[in-house]
Amino acid sequence: MHNLGKLALRIVIGGLFIGHGTQKLCGWFGGPGLQGTDRMMESIDMHPPRLNALAAGGTEAVGGAMLVAGCATPLAAAGLIGTMTTAIRKVHAKNGPWNANRGWEFNAVMIAALTTLVDIGPGAVSVDAAKGKVRSGPGWALAALAGGVLASAMAIARGRRIAERAQAQETVDAGTAETAAEEDAPAEHTP
Repeated sequence: MHNLGKLALRIVIGGLFIGHGTQKLCGWFGGPGLQGTDRMMESIDMHPPRLNALAAGGTEAVGGAMLVAGCATPLAAAGLIGTMTTAIRKVHAKNGPWNANRGWEFNAVMIAALTTLVDIGPGAVSVDAAKGKVRSGPGWALAALAGGVLASAMAIARGRRIAERAQAQETVDAGTAETAAEEDAPAEHTP
């Protein structure tokens, strides 16, 4: 029965992440698709938007599938923890904890469930168990949690740097255009 619970946990959590990823990438299940996800990434300063849209959607879809299969469970969990941490930091934190207010409770529950799943292992009905490569326990759980949080911090910092560089370039371009317009303007003649 213990393995049945682990399998159910993997199928539910992984399946939900597959759904979230395909919403972002393909527009399935009422999602925004890649163009809508691009706009969302741009609005939260995750630059470049297309790369971040692909990374978030791909991590959720592939990581969810890996979780369902019980394949490289700590790695899959770390990627998914990273997307949930980024969602909290960039979208939900300002709204407080409750989901009714678009808060971070769903993301926090998923992070806790993923960390727990790595701690207890994927169970006997998994690719990891079939290959004899189950990586579980508190050390692996903490590594998955830390890896996800670190990946989120790096993605957010990279997006911020790219946005700052783009803004600085726009300022330079605007100044250059203004200078060129002044040089091209006819000189005023005073009598």
